[in-house]
Parts: sequence; structure tokens; C-alpha cells
Amino acid sequence: MLDEVRATSSTRAKVAALGGYLASLGDDDLRRACTFLRGAPFPPGDPRRLGVGWVAIGAVLRELTRAPGDEFHATYRRHGDLGDTAAELLARYPPALFRAPLTLETVARGFEAIAGAQGAASRRVKAAALRTLFHDAAPREAAYLVKIMTSDMRVGLREGLLLPAIASASGRDPAEVRRAALLIADPGEIAVRARHNALHETAIEPGRPFRFMLASPVDAPRDAFAASVPALWVEDKYDGIRVQVHRTAERVAILSRTLDVVTAAFPELVAPLEAVGRAYVFDGEIVAWEGARPLPFVLLQQRLQRRDPLRFMVEIPVVLICFDVLHAGGRDLLGAPLSARREVLQALLPRGPVRLSAGSLARTPEELEARFRAARDAGHEGIVMKRPDSPYQPGRRGRLWTKWKPGVGTLDVVVVAAEYGHGKRAGILSDYTFAVRDGARLVTIGKAYSGLTDEEIAGLSAWFHAHTRRDLGAARLVEPVRVLEVAFDAITKSRRHDSGYALRFPRIVRIRDDKPAGEIDTLDRVRAMHAALARRAAGARDGPPSS
Repeated sequence: MLDEVRATSSTRAKVAALGGYLASLGDDDLRRACTFLRGAPFPPGDPRRLGVGWVAIGAVLRELTRAPGDEFHATYRRHGDLGDTAAELLARYPPALFRAPLTLETVARGFEAIAGAQGAASRRVKAAALRTLFHDAAPREAAYLVKIMTSDMRVGLREGLLLPAIASASGRDPAEVRRAALLIADPGEIAVRARHNALHETAIEPGRPFRFMLASPVDAPRDAFAASVPALWVEDKYDGIRVQVHRTAERVAILSRTLDVVTAAFPELVAPLEAVGRAYVFDGEIVAWEGARPLPFVLLQQRLQRRDPLRFMVEIPVVLICFDVLHAGGRDLLGAPLSARREVLQALLPRGPVRLSAGSLARTPEELEARFRAARDAGHEGIVMKRPDSPYQPGRRGRLWTKWKPGVGTLDVVVVAAEYGHGKRAGILSDYTFAVRDGARLVTIGKAYSGLTDEEIAGLSAWFHAHTRRDLGAARLVEPVRVLEVAFDAITKSRRHDSGYALRFPRIVRIRDDKPAGEIDTLDRVRAMHAALARRAAGARDGPPSS
């Protein structure tokens, strides 16, 4: 079925094939299938990780097929995809023993065994579970097993097709399914609720990940005001990682913007969060912090990348700054105005490592400019401006919340191609072509190679090697997943890039592993920035008006 989806370019045909398949499954398998079709072994918010990568999977495949090492690597170079490599080798060198039918349940059990392996024997246990999965898989099944395990599903699925397929399978309105998926990010749960006509019961619940509400960038303070809004609530824009915090009777879970569980990276926050209450959902930002000021974002990244966070608790202390509450005291607060949600939050939060965000009202663009200067003096990126009457709208980016970072600005982009560097970077994929979103497609807007450390470049190079879509020799087209924040001096019209624009002197500010590719900037945003920069340049040329 997945090969059928992969082969067609028709969105309608993809949705029909997926919908028919999902409709044929029982509830348990429906949950499993939707999880796997996301390209993940476990649903959003599940803290389990497989802990196996290219090397471990490749070793098991070579052992099972007995393919010569040179042949294995040649096959991989030809496909640029470990899943398709597995399929070809297993078809050429099939296991000799009887193969048991592979089911969604046995796949789920295999993933659970891999994720549950602990201690000195974990490598052996993981290898045995991998061996069993690949032994029982038909060649094309093995291809998709690898894609799921490496989060590398390349059949145009993700939620763009999965949610319409769920609607098709259940006979529900696609818009109703999409709305529910903003409140509950687990597509398996959404699919089962849709089947049983229970989407209307969907609400924010502690323990169930949701989609963050987002702020739209503005080019000038006056753009944040609407005629009907006399004042805006203004908060600092922190240079940290956006998180949602879920407190249930069983645990505290801190989830990143990509809905990965990052609780273990910040153990010092768990006890203060447990003390707040027994059932709530917060939205906030974790910031590296010392004394009265934030620390650079790169230090916070080190906390996320280490397996031994206890070593860094003193060296890189953090605070959790909460700026919204979505559920507390058994109540869903999504529809309450921001001002009321702030009152609830203020009553819940003490000072300390978990604290309430600072904020104040502003009634004029001049007050916003003064508030921005204060934020910058305090070491923050800029300001976020929110309508006091705004409800919380999961997954939405609109005018209820805006953000302002003056200057030419930055863009969040996704890397679509990587080229080998020169000199000391020879043999390393270090030059990155990047794109913004234009509806459902990606359009290129520039290329950058400066701004990252050697260690960061080495890590990206290894990732791009393992996630190559097409090897062009001197460059590779790569899976569009890794997000970068890039700064630039200007935006110009250009025929070189299919966006129609190019960034002048782009440089990489940081890797945004905290941001999914679906939330990068858009071509409309680029057009607006280009127009604003043109107006600014025209004003500078004309000079001040004469008296």
C-alpha cells in the first residue's frame, strides 16, 4: 500500500489508498498504523526512544543477508536510502528459515523490546529484536521498517495526507479532523475518536501533546495594533526552547516544540513542577539563566545534547518561564481571555526555577519601542505582543499574538541540499541550500556556510549523509527536516532561486532543532520583509521632510 502511495503524484489517490487501508483496521491497529505512518515508532509525547541508528541497523542487515561489505555500501550509495537498501539486499539474499507473517502488533512489540533494552546487555537485546523484525519482513516491509525507525518516511505522508486519510476512513469532515488534531497531536487517538464520532469531545488534557499557538512577526511596532485594540500585553521574547508542560498524577512531562519529551535534560525542574499541582498544562520557555540574566542559547543546546545532564546543572543552570496555562483545576482554559489565564497562572506559580513571565501593557508604538529596548538591555531577543482578550488557539499563527525583532531580521528555513566544502572542510557537507514554505511546496531562497562551529557542521554532515534523497556527486539533495535560523543584510529579487528572491550575505545564526520543518517561515513573509525593506530604503534616500 505504501509503495502505491509513494508511486502516485495524485493527492486524491494517496488519500483514497490510505483511507481505505485505515478503514480496514481494528482500533488497536488503527492507532499503531497512524503512529507508524507519521514515520515514528511511538506516538507524540511518548518518552521511549529506540536508540538505534544507521550503524546498528546496517550491522544487523549485513549479518542477516550475509551481503559483502562492499556490496552493502554500493547498494546504499545507489539508493541514498537505508530502507531501500534493506529491501534490495533482503530480496537478493532472503533469509533461509521460515518467515512468520509481520503484523502491526508484532512490529509494535519489536519496537517496545528495542526501546526497553537496558544495561550491559542492551546492545545484544536490540540487535536480537532488529534481527527478528527484519527476518519476518518481506523486502518492501523491511524498507518501511527502516524508514519508521530512522524517522525518515518519504512517501509524502506526514499530517498533510494522514489527517485527510483519517477523515476519509471515518467519513468525517476533514476540517473537523484538523481542528481536533490541533488539540491532540496523536493521530492514532484522533483516528479512533473520528471512527466513533467523538471528535466533538476533544479538548486539551494533561498528558496529551497539543500544537503550540504561534506569534506572527511584524516589521514595525504600529503593525501590532489593531483599530479595536487599545492596549497590548507585552512580554520579553526569550532566547530558549519553547516547551509545553503536562502534569498528571503519574508524572511531569516537558515536551519541546517538536513534541519530543525532554524532561530528562532538565531534572532540576521536575520537583518544582510537581509542587505546583497535580493536573495542569503550561506553555512556556526554558532559558539558560544565571543570576538576573539569560545565558547564550548555545549553552542550552549543550544541555539537550548530553546524556548526563546532572554534570551541567551547576555549569548551565536553567529556568522555566511560563507565559500561559491551558488547563488547571480540572478546567479547560483555551477559550478564556489571556488576561484571565494570566491570573490563574500567577496564582499557581512561585518564584524560583519555575516562574511567571514578566509583562506589562502598552498603548502606543512608542511604548512598544521602549519595552523593546528594556528587553534587549536585559539580554532578550525582542518582544512578544498579545491581545489581552485573546483565546489560546493551538496550532494557529495569526494577529492575536505578534513578535518584533527590529533590524533586517532573520528567517527560519529548512535545508534542502548540502554541498561538500573546501580546504579544511573538504569531504564535509558544509554548504547548505535552504528554502521557505510556499503553500505545500518548498522554494529555495539562499545558501550559507558560515556561522556554525566545526562540531555542529560535523554533526549536520553526518546527518545529511544518512538522510540523502539523491547523491549528485559534489552535492546531495537531503530530507527537508533540519531547520536553521539565518540572518542576512538584504532581500533582493533573483532568478537563481525558485522563490524569486535571494538573501544577501546570509549567515547561520543557529540550528533550530527545537522547531519542526512545518513551522519555518513562508514566502509571503519574505515578500512582506522585502517590501518593508524597500520602503525603509526609500525613506532613507528621501531624507526627513523639510520644514
